[in-house]
Amino acid sequence: MSTVIEQPVEARLVAAAPRMPSIPATLHYDPREPFAVRMAFPAPSTLEGVDVCWTFARELLSSGLEEPVGQGDVRVRPYGFDRIVLEFHAPEGTAVVHVLAGDLRRFLESTAELVPIGLEHLHHDLDHGLDELLRGTC
Repeated sequence: MSTVIEQPVEARLVAAAPRMPSIPATLHYDPREPFAVRMAFPAPSTLEGVDVCWTFARELLSSGLEEPVGQGDVRVRPYGFDRIVLEFHAPEGTAVVHVLAGDLRRFLESTAELVPIGLEHLHHDLDHGLDELLRGTC
């Protein structure tokens, strides 16, 4: 049985509508997908009024605690003493949120207890991934 980590965090919305001073978000890690984390935002905090979930590399989140990283849809960088900025880029626009660095560190420490950083390949089920990829092709 696989343990999944879900940690609520408070995200401060910087540049997006509807204007909300802070929104609840959830960080999610499933060791069956050891390289990835997800960050989910509830419908009231999005322009489209639907739940939104972004999936990106755990390494991106970890590296972004120390220095600006990311070139694509998700970018992460430190901001001040105790905050991290996450930018989510989509065709519809860009959302920028601040999250407490301590919350992200606790989340990453919890994930590392399940799957140590750098050892993800030992937990990756390649056969399952191939099955998923090839499903419905025959």
